[in-house]
Amino acid sequence: MIISQTPFRISFFGGGTDYPAYYKEHGGTVLATTIDKYCYITCRYLPKFFEHSSRLVYSKTELVNSIDEIKHPAIRECLRFMKITKGVEIHHDADLPARSGLGSSSSFTVGLLHALYALKGQMPSKMTLARDAIHIEQDLIGEHVGSQDQCNAAFGALNRISFNGNHEIDVRPIIISNDKLKMLQNHLVIFYTGISRTASDIAAEQIKKTPERYKELKIIGEMVDYSIDILKSRIDRMDDFGKLLHEGWMLKRSLTNKISNDHIDQIYERARNSGALGGKLLGAGSGGFMVFYIRPENKNKLIESLKSLLHVPFRFEFLGSRIIYYRPQEEVGYKDAI
Repeated sequence: MIISQTPFRISFFGGGTDYPAYYKEHGGTVLATTIDKYCYITCRYLPKFFEHSSRLVYSKTELVNSIDEIKHPAIRECLRFMKITKGVEIHHDADLPARSGLGSSSSFTVGLLHALYALKGQMPSKMTLARDAIHIEQDLIGEHVGSQDQCNAAFGALNRISFNGNHEIDVRPIIISNDKLKMLQNHLVIFYTGISRTASDIAAEQIKKTPERYKELKIIGEMVDYSIDILKSRIDRMDDFGKLLHEGWMLKRSLTNKISNDHIDQIYERARNSGALGGKLLGAGSGGFMVFYIRPENKNKLIESLKSLLHVPFRFEFLGSRIIYYRPQEEVGYKDAI
């Protein structure tokens, strides 16, 4: 029995420059952090006592006898990629809903890969997990997704992630004092809008318009290093991080008309009127979670103003995807049954 735990993420700056359509030619960079909300994957070889060879449980339940029968694309392609030939049982649980802008799809893929590696008695590096997940999502499934979520899920922590050429990836942790890290965390609030959406569908429109948006994407990418300079500067400059979030959101929402909508704009305006210096919709757009930067003394006012939304307390996390339970199957008497 294997259980993997893989974090979700908050992306601050650089989103959109992590699509291969952009970074293969211009290079891309993002600033993001993972949080203490997780995707859990439980995995084992399924004993041969059942009419089906594999049982897959997520928002649906699939009972199948071959990989080709599997409808869930990430499960199907991960099993193919890992060359799993025996029947398996896979359960997915998560702290937050899918299609919400926190990189949940990539957390699922990374977490499943991690569990399958462990099932085969292998311990992959974080970079291997990230690269494998990118390959599965972009090349095997053919989804319109970027490359940052897989890296965030695999590595964890607050990182500057850069992309160049043909999937050249560099992940560098942001080194700041613990006091400053806590200060940043205490200035952030996230809310769930209640709107779920498929990121790949929204991203497809953004990718299509990438050649028309090189100027805007260049500025979005440049905000990453500027934001890191703020974090490493004097504490009294921290509010500039929130103001930069506002500038970044104004720029990002201009990329396509699918990123925001009237409902999201109204939420953002209420947040600003309640003291938020900046914020953004997380992920591809159109729904999911929103993050706001606000001084701690104004948090309660913001939460009251947006009481129709679900406020989700969180903390930063620093470990990335990990195996939290590992017991080789032979130890529990299934060796002769598989």
